[in-house]
Amino acid sequence: MLSDVATQARETESEEILERAVDRFRAAGIALPRFAELADPTLVPGRVRDRLAGVGPDEASPLNLFRVHWFNDATRRGLTAVPEHVVLPKELTGVEAPIVVALGDRFPLIEAHKVLAAYGCLAPRVVSGEFDPTRDRAVWPSTGNYCRGGVAISRLMGCRGVAVLPEGMSRERFAWLEQWVVDGDDIVKTPGTESNVKEIYDRCHELALDPRNVIFNQFAEFGNYLVHYLATGRALACVYESLAAINPDLRLRAFVSATGSAGTIAAGDYLKEELGTLIVAAEALECPTMLANGFGEHNIQGIGDKHIPLIHNVLNTDVALAVSDRATDRLGVLFGTETGRGLLAHRRGVPDEVLAQLPSFGLSSICNILGAIKTAKFYGFGPEDVIVTVATDGASMYHSERDLALARYFPDGFDEVGAAEVFGEHLLGATTDHLRELGHEERERIFNLGYYTWVEQQGVSIEDFEARRRRRFWDEVRGRSAAYDAAIDEFNARTGVLERL
Repeated sequence: MLSDVATQARETESEEILERAVDRFRAAGIALPRFAELADPTLVPGRVRDRLAGVGPDEASPLNLFRVHWFNDATRRGLTAVPEHVVLPKELTGVEAPIVVALGDRFPLIEAHKVLAAYGCLAPRVVSGEFDPTRDRAVWPSTGNYCRGGVAISRLMGCRGVAVLPEGMSRERFAWLEQWVVDGDDIVKTPGTESNVKEIYDRCHELALDPRNVIFNQFAEFGNYLVHYLATGRALACVYESLAAINPDLRLRAFVSATGSAGTIAAGDYLKEELGTLIVAAEALECPTMLANGFGEHNIQGIGDKHIPLIHNVLNTDVALAVSDRATDRLGVLFGTETGRGLLAHRRGVPDEVLAQLPSFGLSSICNILGAIKTAKFYGFGPEDVIVTVATDGASMYHSERDLALARYFPDGFDEVGAAEVFGEHLLGATTDHLRELGHEERERIFNLGYYTWVEQQGVSIEDFEARRRRRFWDEVRGRSAAYDAAIDEFNARTGVLERL
């Protein structure tokens, strides 16, 4: 009896919150895209696409929610049939296998794919009456672009976003946040740098004492997993299929992604199901958590470390490898300077169309590329063995980091000799050390590492933690997309905004 009363009270509260959200969105003219439309933007109604033509990709317009997908063209205004990508040739990578990199800087608002994760987390809460945009603050803990994506999506969805990130992250990230937050207090700096995830969690626990603060922990939000499984997985499959249509002998052999929050790597589950792809998880050598239960500091900003995300389907992962931040920092200099690009063009013969895309590679993107090279060398992949990965963001967020790397590694200046040394050491000289194929015992070891973060520190029940061992758990998560889309359709119908466009 008391349980029924409590359930009814919760349902009444949720409906009241939902009604306030409907009113807010109706007044602000906000319509929401379905998950299916982010996976396949040709499903977006034509009238919405027509209206989008007059909206800039970085405007704080709710219509830009319909651009949160991989199919934006290079201008980020129009659609392309195949997601923008670059095929890295042997002249650059030193391996025969084509390494295909999908370009995340085609996303709107932040020029990084983390807007996709943020939308995948916030939209289901709004349409289910679990988040009140008239009262609540969306708190986005991050070591990279997720807090930027969260602040941007919050603003487009008529609510207040709070960024929580380490104080040692790049100056460019903070400059962007200062332009987008409602109040300067909505940028919360925690001690440390990329490796200090627990300090972020601790600050979020403090913020959560105020019930108006709703924490969207990307490492534990299954909306993050789901939207990448659907949208990033389909996008990468589309890229591969476009290449295979030209050369039917190609086979998609591996997908490489730094783990980070374990959102992006969920695309590997999609690719393995559809195409039998190996899933390769990369991390920083300076903090080899998966490889060696290790810890430490590093500068591959945005990939996280020192714990195993709750949403990482570890038991479906085939390979773990590590990349040093010495390599990513120095290659950031090579790719980001005229001297470096000159060497690649004139000494290595890297095509102009590839050189033109180097500004699309941020530090974590370079990590992914190096992981792909290591994978190709380890397995002896040849010219018909495709490896796909993602450039999660571009170099624009790391100009200050490049300056630091120049001062640290090249205090006397970066010349052609220095460029040749960087290319030789980190690309041609990439090795297969710090790479491990994961058998049953290794997967179990990595899975079990998560216990200390999620059960002992974060209060996840042992039953919920253990449930993730079973395949049917992940099947159930993937099955939520239909329910989410139905709820979004109902929400849009109640606001009436789509009909007025």
